[in-house]
Amino acid sequence: MNDTTTRPDVADHLRRVAEDFERLGDELSRSPQSNPFEAVLKLAVERIPAAHAASITTFTHERFVTAAATDDVARRADGIQYELGSGPCLDAIVDRAIYQPEDLETDERWPEYGRRVAAELGLHSMLSYRMSLEATGVIAGMNLYAQDVNAFDEHDLAEGLLLTTHAAQAVSAAHLLDRTTNLERALVSNRDIATAVGVLMGQHKLTREQAFGLLRIASQNTNRKLHEVALDVIDTGAVDVSPHGRS
Repeated sequence: MNDTTTRPDVADHLRRVAEDFERLGDELSRSPQSNPFEAVLKLAVERIPAAHAASITTFTHERFVTAAATDDVARRADGIQYELGSGPCLDAIVDRAIYQPEDLETDERWPEYGRRVAAELGLHSMLSYRMSLEATGVIAGMNLYAQDVNAFDEHDLAEGLLLTTHAAQAVSAAHLLDRTTNLERALVSNRDIATAVGVLMGQHKLTREQAFGLLRIASQNTNRKLHEVALDVIDTGAVDVSPHGRS
């Protein structure tokens, strides 16, 4: 009987979440911000009124850095975490969790960090999410900062999760687009190099390895990319392997 009464509620809840996620995506697609991180943060402080500032932290090359922030307050709050090596965002990223400290000044999990952001920046509560960006090789997290104690409610928590998911989706899509573009460029470049090798083989009765060797020598001597040398060979049928830059 309990299942019968709760299923409609669950269905309604899921439908509302899906609809809100879709609306959020529409808002982000209309954003004038070209950087998906910045677009998400701008929307975060608009849709979550309690958020005084927001930021996105990434972990690359063994360092935490702020990839985007709404203002200097968020950057400074992030910076204190990096300096101390402790804070809700760092733990959210490492622990793959969501942290919602309600009173940073008294939270025993991050005592020094909490005291400093409260005293120096007037920030007393946070929401920190880990951002799932496995496909990009980047580890990231989103932070929402508030001036009030216990500023964020359950609705804010859910809204932040939707924003974090959208940010991860947008960044992953941009990363895949870059990879696809780079792959297409590499394929074009390889085809041109192969064509140039064929030209040299036909004109000078060379093996494939010998022709490719001439392209590499010309690239080295002229300090030009192999693809550029190949295009010249395709256009002119000639390759310059004489030493350059002697004095």
